[in-house]
Amino acid sequence: MKLTLESLRNNLSWKGYRLPSYDINAVRQATHDNPTWLHFGAGSLFRAFPAALAQRLLTAGLSKTGIICCEGYDEELIDRAYRANDNLSIIATLYADGHIQKEVIGSITESLKMSEDMQRLNEIFCSPSLQMVSMTITEKGYVIRDTERNLVEDFAFDAKNGPSEQCISFFGKLATLCLARKRANIAAFALVSLDNCQNNGIRLHRAMTDMAQSWLEKDFITDDEYKYITNEISYPLSMIDKITPHPDNRITKQLESDGLEGVRPFITEKGTYAAAFVNTERPQYLVIEDSFPNGHPPLEQLGIIFTNHDIVSRCALMKSCTCLNPMDTALAVYGCLLGYTTVHDEMNDPELVNLISHMSMDEAMPMVSDPGVINPIEFLYEVLSERYPNPFLPDSPQRNATDTSQKLSTCFGQTLYSYYNSIVPMHRVSNLVYIPLVLAGWLRYLLGVDDNGQTFERSSDPMLPYLDQIIAGITLGGEPAKEKQLYPILSNKAIFGANLYEVGLADKVTDMFNELISGKGAVRRTLIKYCGE
Repeated sequence: MKLTLESLRNNLSWKGYRLPSYDINAVRQATHDNPTWLHFGAGSLFRAFPAALAQRLLTAGLSKTGIICCEGYDEELIDRAYRANDNLSIIATLYADGHIQKEVIGSITESLKMSEDMQRLNEIFCSPSLQMVSMTITEKGYVIRDTERNLVEDFAFDAKNGPSEQCISFFGKLATLCLARKRANIAAFALVSLDNCQNNGIRLHRAMTDMAQSWLEKDFITDDEYKYITNEISYPLSMIDKITPHPDNRITKQLESDGLEGVRPFITEKGTYAAAFVNTERPQYLVIEDSFPNGHPPLEQLGIIFTNHDIVSRCALMKSCTCLNPMDTALAVYGCLLGYTTVHDEMNDPELVNLISHMSMDEAMPMVSDPGVINPIEFLYEVLSERYPNPFLPDSPQRNATDTSQKLSTCFGQTLYSYYNSIVPMHRVSNLVYIPLVLAGWLRYLLGVDDNGQTFERSSDPMLPYLDQIIAGITLGGEPAKEKQLYPILSNKAIFGANLYEVGLADKVTDMFNELISGKGAVRRTLIKYCGE
């Protein structure tokens, strides 16, 4: 039994699987002729959430078209996870009681490569039916300037050479496609970031504006074309949340025991861990700013919340600054230091549970703004009591530690400034304990040495070469780190969202860091000191 269209025709072989109830070939033809939804980013989150939403629309008869996927970074995924399986996918939803719901997703109608399929992408962008182009390109995908504020190489190349199919950056190619739609005199649509980062729509808009501005200054585009990209196309904010860990071998074994072939996970040359299936959790959230010039698929019929900019922003801040992302970061860095390989095992560690509970409830929650459409307390309780402890959801601290330097400003910057600007006596930066302990833990993580003194491989992060230069010479059990050496990191607003010296937290972070590097076992001793009860 293989994950192919031919195999699906024999329904008896798929006992225990929920199968598409619509005509897949008819949907693919309708989508090819009148595309409505294109998505950039072929990773696990796309298949577990947007593609599943597209399937729900089709199943309910709310839409006649599916979703088109395009990958612009790791195009090996298209060949191995999509085209090898006739663009079908399997979602294994993992429940805390051990129950697994298995579903074949058939809503992905095409899988494209940005390097090869610009002609087809141009056709899609020039289709009047296109309503939204969403993307999950990861937080670092929006970084267009280096630590010196210079444009990164591929972006700078496109800024200098103008729009064309020869653009090499993602935003150069995306802006070129948008210009094709404008030059075809077709109404604007929405570019929607579904990445798990604060102000995702604003980051997307900023990158597209910078590209368009550079082209306008060199007369590559007209004023009207500039206005089309910057003002007529919309860039809604969104808040998205659904845990999609790397494919788990336990799921592989179960699928193989069902008779499925070709579902074993693989690692691409660029380091992406993938498979023909994705495993994910049941809870999911998506709140989107209702700003769609050409309309949008009827996702509100599936419980997706469309609302105003302010409410979406507050939802995003609630999650990214209080109820999830900061705890992800804390469990990531300390999990790696303490040798954990799964998040649910970390939830049996009393010091780590106290760390994330006190950090979120006692320090971050007082600064949260209730968005009204999602209750922050209920959201946090679900994370702590259901999502993190789920033993059947194999998320890992190592996965969550990826690109941590790009996440810290989102997780903690807003909260730090809220404390800094507060007039309430009890809300003083100097009273914080758990947030600085996490920041110090990240610095300790950068050494790449665990609490037993054994080296470990740090997760990928674009700033590691820069950070390594600064912390060079700091060793476990060596001399305490000096303020002068750590200053370039602790004062970096791009990393923390705030200058820790300006807000009054740098000295505490430095002291805690020196406690954590004092010798073997210092991480556990420090956690017991601050989080033991």
